[in-house]
Amino acid sequence: MDSRPENAPEHCPGTDSVDAGKVDACQGCPNQKICASAQPKAPDPAIEEIRQKMSHVKHIILVLSGKGGVGKSTLTAQLAHGLAQNENHQVGVLDIDICGPSIPRVMGLEGEQVHQSGSGWSPVYVEDNLGVMSIGFLLGSPDDAVIWRGPKKNGLIKQFLRDVDWGELDYLVIDTPPGTSDEHISVVQYLKTCQVDGAVIITTPQEMSLQDVRKEINFCHKVSMPIIGIVENMSGFVCPNCKNESEIFPPTTGGAIKMCQEMKVSFLGHLPLDPRIGKSCDEGKSFVSEVPESPAAKAYIQVVQG
Repeated sequence: MDSRPENAPEHCPGTDSVDAGKVDACQGCPNQKICASAQPKAPDPAIEEIRQKMSHVKHIILVLSGKGGVGKSTLTAQLAHGLAQNENHQVGVLDIDICGPSIPRVMGLEGEQVHQSGSGWSPVYVEDNLGVMSIGFLLGSPDDAVIWRGPKKNGLIKQFLRDVDWGELDYLVIDTPPGTSDEHISVVQYLKTCQVDGAVIITTPQEMSLQDVRKEINFCHKVSMPIIGIVENMSGFVCPNCKNESEIFPPTTGGAIKMCQEMKVSFLGHLPLDPRIGKSCDEGKSFVSEVPESPAAKAYIQVVQG
């Protein structure tokens, strides 16, 4: 990850460098005194511990969104359910949305508790091949507010990545909060020595959402996070009865497809609205298993297979 501050000069050696604040390029930089006075930092030993833990995971996928409310946790859940339909796949879901953990509810695990053993925290299992870890399991009530600053969030994410006993996994799907904040920086830093497949970014068709997704794409470029592709959610409404599709959120600037073309990233597919998706999430059921014949479920499976 690039350790240069945004206001640094062109040839900044980076805050992690032993030359930070000392070389000619640092002259005139507003950060020079801070960098020069700082003691060289030893690498966080947790990074190596996490690398060893993640060496047992074949594929690591981050699910990102620019805005909240675009269906990120729903996509995470259905992606995990879709992958776990293959009984030979061991799948894990890690929820690092510290302040708004939705995964316990949408996975049907609300009220479950985390258990510790000699090998670490045990995930809570939906199926024999689908485990979940979330701060939601550590709260007394789903209504409890988590009012934490960055360092405490950082510490919990480190603990989740290092101490959860997933065993051997084929897929680890990481649900993140909206935007590009502390949680995103922490997970990228801790996974920097691991083989991460990349990020799946979800948006809705309207420009208000696309605008923030462009920022998310640029964030991935800055931290060297590969982008698997973009998913456009709420892309039309499919009537459960007549199967006709209506446009709810018009893609006034061309939608996700045009944005992907402009920013040279892959487009993974459209996900239409279906009222049964919300019902399945509220009831903690797998939409792709409950209503497999619906156009929306087929669209989810196409994204999983893509």
